[in-house]
Amino acid sequence: MGTRTSYGPGTFCWINLSSTDVEAAKRFYAALFGWDYAERPADGATFSMARRYGADVAAIYGQEEQERAHGLPSHWNSHVSVEDADASADRAKELGGAVLVEPFDVSDAGRTAVLADPAGATFRVWQPRRHIGAGRVNDVGCLTWNDLITNDAERASAFYSGLFGWRFKRLDTGDGPAYWVIQHQAAAGGINGGMRELSGDEAQTIAPAWRWVPYFTVESAASTIDEAKAFGGRVLDGPVRIGAGTVAVMRDPTGAVFAVFEGPIDD
Repeated sequence: MGTRTSYGPGTFCWINLSSTDVEAAKRFYAALFGWDYAERPADGATFSMARRYGADVAAIYGQEEQERAHGLPSHWNSHVSVEDADASADRAKELGGAVLVEPFDVSDAGRTAVLADPAGATFRVWQPRRHIGAGRVNDVGCLTWNDLITNDAERASAFYSGLFGWRFKRLDTGDGPAYWVIQHQAAAGGINGGMRELSGDEAQTIAPAWRWVPYFTVESAASTIDEAKAFGGRVLDGPVRIGAGTVAVMRDPTGAVFAVFEGPIDD
């Protein structure tokens, strides 16, 4: 289930955790998701490659000095696969976004750049070479979804549509915050994540408030919440029933925000 050997341009392909305490983060996610790790050096840094079912599913590495200098907490980085990282960075600037870190090579694994949308949400583009991204998704302990929490849905949708060719379909959420499903032909099943508006509570609990949040599949949201609390995590929102599944947003012991999903998943 969920084995990947390639990703189409414009689809989420990888996540890594920039952590202020790598060992604490590794213990937490190993307990939560059953990860084991393989240490891999690259360009003077060491990446702890998280493994599940014999495949790379994420990475954890020590926070970069420039991030520490700005007092940033630990955070997950969502990567979108592209054919040309340099061209994507140039296009992001044309669309009103920002290039926070210019394109650079990550050894022979690929080429990346750190970008921000017009509302300030950061993400990364990934031009694959030896490393395509996650070898497994949409399974327990693996990445299954990416949500953009934004305070400017109109500008965000225009930006990402221009950059990646995404389309946004608004769902009926009743009295809840507005929510859009991201559609893209290169994504499995044509669905490539979601976007939702910032709620008042999130402005107090999630800083920065507008960001990309990765979701991981779990067998039981309730049990995962209990385990997260036992290992020093904190629940920010949920568990909440949505459609056929249950979600919860959490913060790990080093400050990184992520979410879990219990429910049916696609291959």
